Amino acid sequence: MTKKENMYKITLIPGDGIGPEVTSAARKVLQAAGIVIDWEIVDAGAGAAEKYGSTLPDETVESIRKNRIALKGPLTTPIGGGFKSVNVSLRKELDLYANVRPVRSALGISFQHNPVDLVIFRENTEDLYSGLEYEIAPGVTQSLKVITEKASTRIARSAFEWANKHNRKMVHAVHKANIMKKSDGLFLESVRRVAAEYPDIAYKEIIVDNCAMQMVMHPEQFDTVVLGNLYGDIISDLAAGLVGGLGVVPGANFGDDVAIFESVHGSAPDIAGKGIANPMATILSSNMMLRHLGENKAADRIQAALVLFLSEKKYLTPDLGGKAGTTEVVEGIIEKIKLLR
Repeated sequence: MTKKENMYKITLIPGDGIGPEVTSAARKVLQAAGIVIDWEIVDAGAGAAEKYGSTLPDETVESIRKNRIALKGPLTTPIGGGFKSVNVSLRKELDLYANVRPVRSALGISFQHNPVDLVIFRENTEDLYSGLEYEIAPGVTQSLKVITEKASTRIARSAFEWANKHNRKMVHAVHKANIMKKSDGLFLESVRRVAAEYPDIAYKEIIVDNCAMQMVMHPEQFDTVVLGNLYGDIISDLAAGLVGGLGVVPGANFGDDVAIFESVHGSAPDIAGKGIANPMATILSSNMMLRHLGENKAADRIQAALVLFLSEKKYLTPDLGGKAGTTEVVEGIIEKIKLLR
């Protein structure tokens, strides 16, 4: 990310399916909040494959490296075949080892659970997502789960540093070390060593299946949660379901030098172009980006506008039980931003 004369230079990957619609919505909201951005628009995903013969062109990676910050729409990943996940490729190429998802019920979408205010830190580069799969005999396949001390330690440190900086009181490490004693055992050993460096932050461990149950029954007990790649993928979506779904949860992938902010839902090709996509997750992710940039006043205004807008429950998209379209949502949020000046 570069800034010149009050303007940020940021990479934008519109994405597949509804991606261009929701990233366009986020751009309008940022502009309404007074943030001036020179967007460098690049391609990735299925659309890029058609244009460039690659789902992740070199130009896209270099743009992110140069600007050091990007906003990304959802990308399509084929199931059971086809090209490799571009999200996984980006994380490996840029060493984006920390997937961070704040999950809060403050937006007032869901009323069926106790208050939720937690942050999930998912290790992003290894585990079963290493892609080391083999057919070792007809009808027999094998996937290798790779856990390293280095990756486990740095995701743990990211979680504890975040907790320390944001006055969080507790970190839970999620594991299955009772069964996978070597791999998850190494993860736990690594987290414990980091936890010892932060005596003012409470530290607990919880088995992943119990974590899933406890998060549904008593989500208020969780504060900051650190997990491996696969568990983090599953538990973060479960947590999103507690506050209204993937349409109202932001996400970001952090490395040491680069950050990509993204909506955590899929590309939803079945509704692409229909004007009914929920832009909230991408708007919230762009707001998370503002805080990363230090634009806290603008981020506070957008957050307040979102709460005010959603409290009226006047314009909700179909996934939230309403009939409003993307444009109505964006216009409604911008109206609230103007009121809060």
